[in-house]
This record gives sequence, C-alpha cells and structure tokens, in this order.
Amino acid sequence: MNPADLGLPVDVPSTALFTDHYELTMLQAALANGTAERRSVFEVFTRRLPEGRRYGVVAGTGRVLDAVENFRFDAAVLEFLRDRAVVDMRTLDWLASYRFSGDIWGYPEGEVYFPGSPVLRVEGSFAECVLLETVILSILNHDSAIAAAASRMATAAGDRPLVEMGARRTHELAAVAAARAAYVGGFASTSDLAAGFRYGIPTVGTSAHAFTLVHDSERDAFEAQVASLGGSTTLLVDTYDVAEAVRTAVEVAGTGLGAVRIDSGDLLLVAHRVRQQLDELGATGTRIVVTSDLDEYAIASLAAAPVDSYGVGTQLVTGSGHPTCSMVYKLVARATSADPKAALHPVAKKSSGGKTSVGGRKWAARRRDGDGVAEAEVVGTGAVPSALAGDQLLVQLVKGGEVVAREPLEAARDRHRSALAALPLSATQLSRGEAVIPTEYA
Repeated sequence: MNPADLGLPVDVPSTALFTDHYELTMLQAALANGTAERRSVFEVFTRRLPEGRRYGVVAGTGRVLDAVENFRFDAAVLEFLRDRAVVDMRTLDWLASYRFSGDIWGYPEGEVYFPGSPVLRVEGSFAECVLLETVILSILNHDSAIAAAASRMATAAGDRPLVEMGARRTHELAAVAAARAAYVGGFASTSDLAAGFRYGIPTVGTSAHAFTLVHDSERDAFEAQVASLGGSTTLLVDTYDVAEAVRTAVEVAGTGLGAVRIDSGDLLLVAHRVRQQLDELGATGTRIVVTSDLDEYAIASLAAAPVDSYGVGTQLVTGSGHPTCSMVYKLVARATSADPKAALHPVAKKSSGGKTSVGGRKWAARRRDGDGVAEAEVVGTGAVPSALAGDQLLVQLVKGGEVVAREPLEAARDRHRSALAALPLSATQLSRGEAVIPTEYA
C-alpha cells in the first residue's frame, strides 16, 4: 500500500539522477550519430546465483515501476547537468521532455528465478531504454538479495513469525526497501515506521536496554512499560539477570504478559530455561521472542527451542552474506535503423571471462512434472512451444509507457509462497548446492 492509497500526501522526487554519468554521455553520442532512436530490447538477468543458493527471488518490481514513472528531468536536474557540463545542449533539450514510452515485461514480483532467467525485459528506443539501466539494477539487485535471504529465513522459521529489525544496520533509505523486500520474502512485520507508512507493512516494537537502564531498577522499568502499553507488551529480560527479570516481569504484568524478549547468550539454552520458568509461574501463554544477530542457520538451530518469533536485523539487510544478486542489464536485440518497423536483430556480448550473454528477445517458461513440481527453467527466442504456452513467466508491466500491472504488496508475498511450494523439496535445504532446477535454452 502506498501513502496515496491512504489519502496521504506523497513526496515524489525525480529518479533521473539515480544513474551513472556514462548513461547520459552514451545518449549524447547516440543522438549525434543517429542510433538513439533504434528500436532496442534490453534484458535483466544473472549469469549465476550467489554461491550455494538454490533459487533467487524477484523483488523490487513495484519500486522499479515507481522509478520509471518518476524518471523525469526537471528544471533542477537539468540545471545541475548543465552546470557540470555533463552533456551538450541538444541532449539537455531531449532530456527535458523525456518520458519512457516503451514496454516492460518481467517476472511478477515474488516469483523465483534462476541463472539466465530474463527477469525483466525493457523495449523501446535505445535512448529511452539505456537511461534506465542503473536505477533498475540498483533496485532489483538490492531488493532481490534481501528477499532471497528473507525467504531462506522464513523457511527455517517454519510457522514462527519473523520481524525485520535492520534499519539501524544499513542506510536509512535502504532500510525501507529492505523491509519491503523482507515482507515479500516471508517476514511478518517490521520495526521501521517509514516502511509501514510507505508500504502498509505491519509494524511492531519492544524496548531497548536503555529503557531499563534509565530507571532506578528493572522493576521500575517494567512497571512503567506495562502502565503505558498494557500487559500485552513485550518486556526485555536480559539486561541483568534473566531469571530474576522473568520473575519480576510476571509479578508486574501478571500471568497474561504478552511476551518476553531475549537478546543475548546461548539462545537455545536460555529459551528453554525461560519457558520452563514462565510455565512454573503460570504465564503459559507468554510468548518468547529472540533476537541477537540471527541468520537462517541460527534460526534453524532454534527449531527445537520453545521460541515463538524471531527478530532479524544485520544478516537480513546485508543479504545474509550476499548483498547483491549480480544482475546485469544487457542489450539483446536492436534494429539496424530508426525506422519503427525495422526488424530486430539479436546481439550479444561474446567476450571471454565468463561474461557472455545470449542474444535475442526471450520468453521464459517453467516446465513442470506430472505432479506440478518445477523441473526446468526454459528460456528461448521465437515461438513458444505449445506444451509450455500455459507456463510462461513474463507478464506485461508497462505498455506504451503506462504502468499496467501495479498490485498490492500482499499479492507478491502470496506469489512467492506459491512459487516456492512448487519447487522441488531440496530448494528449502540450507546446505550449499546448485540451482534446484536447470536452465535450458530452447
């Protein structure tokens, strides 16, 4: 949900400078030699998944659509480019009226992807498409990395909810995007209010050790929190002695205390001890929340612990060791003239060093076995085989410059859950491995 959906004012700054210097200088040269208006097709894909990962998660699509809509060279932006002499006056005049007027197709947000999957296809003139490279990659590489980490953590957590708590571990704007991507990947809520405001993600919070320390005693702190927030609040119990804190918490809030949070120590051992103590005190419904530098492996190790939910920060917003997906934005087809009816011809990078690409405007489909389980990612050019016609993955997102596929964030979240369920069971293993299904080129 966007603030506009709530009837709230929205500040929509231009995204035009979320780009690299050379995008504009390439544009200037293309305008000068007549290639700028050649019809072109760019595709976003990754040549490989991060080491050990078995699938990727498409996230950030909704943000890409917003960025494309707001890619405008307003007066302030044009003045900056003119003052820095980034491009000549002819190019500035062209940029002043820039509006993307082409088509964009892509994997819908929340879908999984594999090496070579054309997760986004941008079609239009070379000039209007090349300008979008950096902002598109910036969004998709970041958000998809966070969503993939979130997906693995959600799988490890099972039915136990996850809270995104990484705002203080990353850039303030990246924190909002990370919370959104985590929600797509399976997290239930966030501590970041900006993410809640902008995207409608549920927000939650507990308290910090500072709140306990500012009071004369732990009891005073608990009494103040319960008096203000009610007995359903979550009390932090590891500032001093955990056992004493749990006892005090139940005395202050009663056996209906909502939850306690553990943020340090041997979480497996401490969680068992706290659960036993809570039950002995009659607080059998009080939940246990654990935090403290969790990742998917730490979460999996707590599967047998009496834990009710997890709060994850640093490892989530850094992609759990893989902060990017290494997606690239490559020209795969172009016309030989500016004639809008000129035929498209495949083009591809053929350099050595593992950075080759496959030319041609591509389709993608996921072949499934008789039980509906995915067995291959099929990518091809030309006509789609009739047997795969019903399993195509790309959907149109932008048509003639107009967004045609904006959707609620919940739809992407639900889609990811369904996509993951349709993969082989080995996809959810946390052990290192290759992509769970192969990519085949037709």
